[in-house]
Parts: sequence; structure tokens; C-alpha cells
Amino acid sequence: MRPILYSFRRCPYAMRARMALLISGTVCELREIVLRAKPPEMLAVSPKGTVPVLLLADGTVLEESLDIMLWALERNDPERWLTPAEGSREDMLRLIAQCDGEFKYHLDRYKYPGRFDNVDAAEHRAAGAGFLLQLESRLNRSSCLFGSDPALADIAIFPFVRQFAQTDQAWFDAQAWPHLHRWLSARLDSELFARIMHKVDPWHAGSTPSLFPAQ
Repeated sequence: MRPILYSFRRCPYAMRARMALLISGTVCELREIVLRAKPPEMLAVSPKGTVPVLLLADGTVLEESLDIMLWALERNDPERWLTPAEGSREDMLRLIAQCDGEFKYHLDRYKYPGRFDNVDAAEHRAAGAGFLLQLESRLNRSSCLFGSDPALADIAIFPFVRQFAQTDQAWFDAQAWPHLHRWLSARLDSELFARIMHKVDPWHAGSTPSLFPAQ
């Protein structure tokens, strides 16, 4: 039995999980979901109802995208994402925690101010930009966050930078962040990203199984 991946194509958490699964050579049954109509089969294995969810052959359920990434890469890491040229796995995990914590907090309130009470989107944009300035500084020293090649941190963080940029692309493009712009463009233009953004029909019980990566 192959692992079963419940995913949503545009979710940044699901994006980074799919990239790690792809680079590790892990073949899954992909179940693309509709967020407003989550299938009961997914909720039965992960009641919290967020994506991605990876159901392993032995019944183990991985409900967090970073756990899925680490599981896949610990099995096979051909691009050495877990062992960057500069820094350590622990250093990368600390930077990812900043992204997933404070930066994501501000990103949500910048991108979706109507979902929160008394929110000034511009204030949260400015606060989120502080993290992006930190990335810009790192990328001034090397082409990726922990050396010359992409590693776990680059893959885990860039889908959220993409989301921040798309909120007001003209504003983002006007910022004096040349290294960040180059880094983001390189990730978005990569074959890896193109392959994980392949469109599939939403899954429902009885659907013909879709494999990921597409064969």
C-alpha cells in the first residue's frame, strides 16, 4: 500500500510537503481535497481537518507539513536538504519556526484582514517585512538561505514568501530586496515547483486514484 496524501494544491503547507515527497522519490496516492467539503475519510484519520495529511501504510498519520518533510527526507535525501553547506538542521528549523510563527501571524492579517477584528493590514505588512529583511540579509551572503544550494529552509519558507508577495505584487516588487526577489523567482521558476503544482481533480470515495508525483 502506498502512502495516502491528502492535499490542497494552493496551500503553502501542502506545497512544501509535496516538494519533499517528490525530491525524496516517495510515490503516494494523492487525494486533492476541497476545503469547504472535506471528505469524511480524511477527517477520520485527522479530525483537525487541515492539510497536508499523510497516512502511511502502517497506519501512522503525519498531520504537520514539517513532519512530512522530515519523514520523507530522512528516508531519502538526494539533494542533501537536511545537511546544508552552511549551518545545521537545527539552524534551519529555528528559521522555519520564525516563518511558521511570527511571520505567518502577520501574513494572515495582511492577506486576510477581514477575518480578524480591528486589524490594520499595513501594520502587519510592515511587521512581516521585518522577517523578509532578515532573509534578504542572509541572501546577500549566499544564493540560498544556508549556502549556494536550496535546502530544507528554502523549500519550507518560500511558499509563504510567495503568498506574501502575491498579496500586493506591485508593492513587493518595488521593495529594495534584490536578493530576496532573485531567490523567490528561482524557486518559483524551478522544475520542482512546476511538478508539484500539477492540477488534479478533487478526490471523493470511488475516484480513480491519482499518483503523486504524476507518472
